[in-house]
Amino acid sequence: MKILGIGNAIVDVICRVEEEFLVANDLKKSTMKLVDEKVFNQLQSNLKIERIIAGGSVANSIVGLSQLENEVSFIGKVNDDKLGMEYEKSLIKENVKYCYKKKKEHIPTGTCLILITPDSERTMCTFLGIAGKISANDIEENFIKQNDLVLLEGYLWDEGEPKEAFDKAIKLAKKTAMSLSDKFCVDRHKKDFYNLVKYKLDITFANEQEIIELIDAKTFNDVIEFGKSLNKLLVVTRSDKGSFAISGTEIVECKAQKDLKIIDVTGAGDLFAAGYLHGYANGLSSKESLQKGNDMASKIIQKIGARLN
Repeated sequence: MKILGIGNAIVDVICRVEEEFLVANDLKKSTMKLVDEKVFNQLQSNLKIERIIAGGSVANSIVGLSQLENEVSFIGKVNDDKLGMEYEKSLIKENVKYCYKKKKEHIPTGTCLILITPDSERTMCTFLGIAGKISANDIEENFIKQNDLVLLEGYLWDEGEPKEAFDKAIKLAKKTAMSLSDKFCVDRHKKDFYNLVKYKLDITFANEQEIIELIDAKTFNDVIEFGKSLNKLLVVTRSDKGSFAISGTEIVECKAQKDLKIIDVTGAGDLFAAGYLHGYANGLSSKESLQKGNDMASKIIQKIGARLN
């Protein structure tokens, strides 16, 4: 199965900080905040950078799928600048076909400052740059139709133009999957996301916070009942409580791995999605796919950043 990812092409800048840094800069832990270029530069000006990699939620998933030897490609908008060139090189190095033709833009390539606190949680400040300007014109029909499944990210809905690109991809795709991305992203676009999950997507990935926010659930049993009502595939991660795959009346649970040395949770959900989709694409059962997702997530949280190698 060929899988195409469409998402924000973001260069990740990873730094370690103390809790006080978040408080001083009015940042809510474990969330993603959109900032402008000036604020971004102010935040990172006095920080020690540990690592810089080509990132973005769906891009991380696509690289994970490539590392599991699946045939994958990615569409994400960058500028024809230094960071844009590094971004493309990074994906090509990971055997990902990059399906976007760079051109000179007035807005720079997008960047995400990933702040890791001593408890291993990550808080993100994202300057979308040109990534947030992806449009329907950037989504070429032949790239969509050459693939069996298109994986989208909820973060794309944080700007106006990408919604048209999103809709175009869904209409052209044979099958679509999407990650809800972030609890606050769900809150900003609740009605749109609900309609996507209910009526348009074939597979939805969410963590427990995101899906509870989407449907205003009181208990996790409400989530299960909602998943059963969809008659589609809903995959939910619950941190140390494991994960669930719900498809109609079929409910499959997989326990989380124990006694892990957690260093950085960046990319945990992205790599979980990669593992699950690897199983899905290769005919594994839901249980086996969940196990593969848990395995990928368990490996990545014991490393810095969202790359297994």
